[in-house]
Amino acid sequence: MRHPLLRLRYQLLGGMLAAVGLPFFIRLAIDWQGAVVITVQVTIMAGVAAHLVGYMIYKRLDVFPGVATFSTILPAFAISYGLVFLLIFFLRLDYSRFQAGASFLISSSWYFGLSVFIRRLEPYRLAMIPQGDVERLMQVKGVVWEHLASPDARLGRVQGVVADLRADLPEAWERFITGCVLAGLPVYNVKQTLESLTGRVAIEHLSENTLGSLNPNQVYFSVKQTIDRLGALVVLVLAAPLLLIIALAIRLESPGPALFRQERMGYRGKTFTLYKFRTMQAEDKRGISDKEKAVTHEGDPRITRLGRFLRRTRLDELPQAINILRGEMSWIGPRPEPAVLSRWYEVELPFYRYRYIVHPGVTGWAQVNQGHVNGLDKAHEKLYYDFYYIKNFSPWLDLVVALRTIRTMLTGFGAK
Repeated sequence: MRHPLLRLRYQLLGGMLAAVGLPFFIRLAIDWQGAVVITVQVTIMAGVAAHLVGYMIYKRLDVFPGVATFSTILPAFAISYGLVFLLIFFLRLDYSRFQAGASFLISSSWYFGLSVFIRRLEPYRLAMIPQGDVERLMQVKGVVWEHLASPDARLGRVQGVVADLRADLPEAWERFITGCVLAGLPVYNVKQTLESLTGRVAIEHLSENTLGSLNPNQVYFSVKQTIDRLGALVVLVLAAPLLLIIALAIRLESPGPALFRQERMGYRGKTFTLYKFRTMQAEDKRGISDKEKAVTHEGDPRITRLGRFLRRTRLDELPQAINILRGEMSWIGPRPEPAVLSRWYEVELPFYRYRYIVHPGVTGWAQVNQGHVNGLDKAHEKLYYDFYYIKNFSPWLDLVVALRTIRTMLTGFGAK
């Protein structure tokens, strides 16, 4: 019999009772008269709303690969409780700070504990039909794979069945798949399963239909541009003192301009001038090819001491708010490559130009998964991530990238 806590309705019900009910009964035990005033009642209703919104955000973010459950729970509930109680603040409604704070902490703790419990109780298991191109699934970690020896094999407790639906499957296996679907057990195609588990879209086998499915959501595309520009304006205004301090420190440490300018390839294949804080020694580059100028290697001796710190924390990217305000970039999207490298990649890599269908970003799905890379092989691998981002273009994936970018800034992952 399946454990009740593996069912979503029991997870939500338990979390609601704990997060909303427990603080109320504590308050009732301490001050039963104060627990029935309108302030507490407003807080309870707000807590219910915040918990529901937080749960939906958490579950929506958790579908993306490479996203640790623990790293999504706290931000999800921080966002939901923050928005709900900010609304209460603007409406000038009285609320209980104890009830609100306790509800937030218990909500986060409940799903933390639940995540640990579920992972130990029931690890992610998928059954595999051994026909067609399924062997590459074995390279995917974090999944317990159950090999099906024959269509008559007894299925264990699995979350789904994976098959190569493009292969010429024997009739017995087709009947098996039909039986799984009728029994309510999901059947996934190997291609979609790989994309979901790895966060990458293979580009060697793209067809016209696949390219059509990669078109980004146009409604969100327009909304995102507005949000990007408003955010850039806020950053340039509020962070102006920090920007001036960094610029002054760069000028004091080494001769040369504070800003670094470079021609990059952007939206729809149009070039633009990208702005960054200079992190390297200004030097004579005569005799060096344009391709060599555009590449920064691991431990590059040209990087200054301050520049290394700026690169690790990604503060060198802040001037790109100017590019965003001008409509040349987004906060999140495929990272724009130097124009000379882009032209090289376009010749060597199939479908490379398709990444120009969205605005390039200050950070992106490839950056938080792979870090900064150079070289043809790494650029090829980076395309897998860029195409996954374009195919799943949504505010949810952007939120995941934003949260993981914060982690990157704190750890320095992928910096050079």
